[in-house]
Amino acid sequence: MSEFINKNDENSWFVIANPTAGNKVFNKQWREIKTQLALNNISYSFAFTTFSKHEIELVQQAIQKGFRKIITVGGDGTLHHVVNGIMLQTYVKTSDITIGVIPIGTGNDWVKTYNIPNSIVESIKIIKNKSVILQDIGLCTTKDNKLNYFVNVAGLGFDGYVIHKLNNFKKFGAISYLLAGISSLIRYKKSKFKISFNDKRIETKSLLTIVGICKYAGGGLQFTDHVNTTDGLFDITIAKNLKFSTILLNINKLFKGTLYKLEEVSTNKTNKITIESNTKNTYIQADGELIGTQKVTFTIVNKAINFVMNS
Repeated sequence: MSEFINKNDENSWFVIANPTAGNKVFNKQWREIKTQLALNNISYSFAFTTFSKHEIELVQQAIQKGFRKIITVGGDGTLHHVVNGIMLQTYVKTSDITIGVIPIGTGNDWVKTYNIPNSIVESIKIIKNKSVILQDIGLCTTKDNKLNYFVNVAGLGFDGYVIHKLNNFKKFGAISYLLAGISSLIRYKKSKFKISFNDKRIETKSLLTIVGICKYAGGGLQFTDHVNTTDGLFDITIAKNLKFSTILLNINKLFKGTLYKLEEVSTNKTNKITIESNTKNTYIQADGELIGTQKVTFTIVNKAINFVMNS
């Protein structure tokens, strides 16, 4: 179902909703969203996604019809695809676009950086307040030269393996990533990574390498340190030869954002990094979406899109 209305009204939003975003109560949620949008006098048109990555097509159609303000209704995956639609289009400058988020999906990590609650009522109030930040966006180029953009956190190694296994645990909701992570620790075999950035060349057996713009991933885990979402730099975390027992004993550090204090973990800042694994099935994830295997180059696009935040 969709309702495209070209009002040529700079105050009108286009709402893109994913009716399968990690829940079975979307119809009830959509009724509440429509009620709250009306109560807050927010003018809008809308469309529902009907297939994988449909958001890319919908946001590009909306931009061509004159919309410059987009609301995503769903989880991190919905936001990821909307961002890709904006970054891949050439109709307007990406910095002309503003995104607001109503989080209803299973994974809602991007909103945590900006203190946006998992509440329809409160997130719509935040959208009405129109406090925005011009955030950086990451570009991933995989070994087959495919391009994929990300808005939150990407990585290569264990985190990609967890995403690969995540479907087996999604029925558990918000803790699904943690359960998939614990299960994957038993099965995942560390790979040798070649990492290049800032004139450095590192070869190491590694659990994972995380490339962050924002702070949280995996249901509230904090892999990165000293995050600044507008500085034109990735926050890089390289977890080297961590033992299974070391991870379990320090699981609290993942939630507190102090993983970097372990001697096996190093952090850096850069605007470009290339990572290659010697194992062909080493998975790459971006915003919790699998995008390739084995080799990737991450490049930052400074201050690319406006996002509504909780001021």
